[in-house]
Amino acid sequence: MNRRRTAIAGLAGLMVAPGGVPSVARIAGIAMTAASAGAHAADQGVHKTEIVIGTIQDLSGPIAVLGKPIQNGMILRVEQVNTAGGIHGRKLKLVVEDSGYDPKKAVLAAQKLLSQDQIFAMVGSLGTVVSLSTTPLVLEKGVPHLFPVTAHHGNYEPFHRLKFAAFTPYPDSTKAGLREMLRMRGYRKIGILYQDDEYGLEVLRGTEAALKEAGLALVERASYKRGATDFSSQMQKLRAAAPDLIVLGTIVRETIGAMAAGRQLGYGGDFFGSQAAYMPAVAKAGGKAVEGLYAMAETPTPYRDDPGNPKALNEWLDAYRQRFGEDADLWSLTGWLLVDMFAKAAERAGPNLTVDALVKSLEGAPYPRSFLGTPEYTFGPDKRLGNNQTRIAQIVGGRWTTISDFLK
Repeated sequence: MNRRRTAIAGLAGLMVAPGGVPSVARIAGIAMTAASAGAHAADQGVHKTEIVIGTIQDLSGPIAVLGKPIQNGMILRVEQVNTAGGIHGRKLKLVVEDSGYDPKKAVLAAQKLLSQDQIFAMVGSLGTVVSLSTTPLVLEKGVPHLFPVTAHHGNYEPFHRLKFAAFTPYPDSTKAGLREMLRMRGYRKIGILYQDDEYGLEVLRGTEAALKEAGLALVERASYKRGATDFSSQMQKLRAAAPDLIVLGTIVRETIGAMAAGRQLGYGGDFFGSQAAYMPAVAKAGGKAVEGLYAMAETPTPYRDDPGNPKALNEWLDAYRQRFGEDADLWSLTGWLLVDMFAKAAERAGPNLTVDALVKSLEGAPYPRSFLGTPEYTFGPDKRLGNNQTRIAQIVGGRWTTISDFLK
């Protein structure tokens, strides 16, 4: 089996993961015993001169448009930390593995990072299917699972002391955003198109919760299989119900494809997406088909020519362009942010870095709002979700524009 794998240690070479995919029963067993797993490897990855962290990104699959800039943002922050002297004299070493957005490949990647690379923490892995399939392996090893780039509630529930999530869950943000959309625009007939997996079901749950609160019900629903490219039948079904607003439990290609199909069929209503539809690539590649799309957002999409940018943001954007030869986007910023959150927590933990010290550090101090426009992230002894605030954004003139305050 050919697997593309990228290992970055400041920028060090290619490594191949061992084979072997655990059975479903094995993964379930790990999940049940993770909370009581021994701490025999709890402090692996901390050496005299370096701290090894790992991440699993999609670098070759359907959401590589997210994975590659996340990876670059992480690299930039690692290099900046190391240039500044590291963390109590230790340099950060980042090892990146490619999942191709495939849970089976993600399990192999996690096995390699945990056993071969001996990572101290898993940071910012991308995707719901990746996070849910690999978290049990990480926890069994006694390794912190930090800030996966997915808004699924399974990233912080059930409670586990080593499991920290940063992003507002899809049901919560969808409910809050749709509630505000109903208030602002007075929609009465709502339909939904959603991906037929756990991500899409999360958006469906949030939608139904908001409508129930408003005394409404869906006028129509349609689903599609992950990887679908033709949405004509689903949009015909939805258009026949004449909704004012169609909620999208879609990601990048599906958002563009569904909206384009709807417009071609003559649908003139509005579209509203989850955080997963709030993608720079949607606004950039979707063109006229996606103009006017509303979606939930935690962090503003950065544009270098925005006159409202703080100086620190422009300096960050310039540093990214100088390093990678391209403009940063929302996901570049996200990758940088998640490594920065780890680095600051590790710094506060002191020179004797252990898993226990890192956990106490994360629990003891918030990560404040900054020039990035992010909300404050706060954890505690009984709190593993760092943020529950999102805003509504809209594509206006081909760019994402924030149109609401933070909603809870």
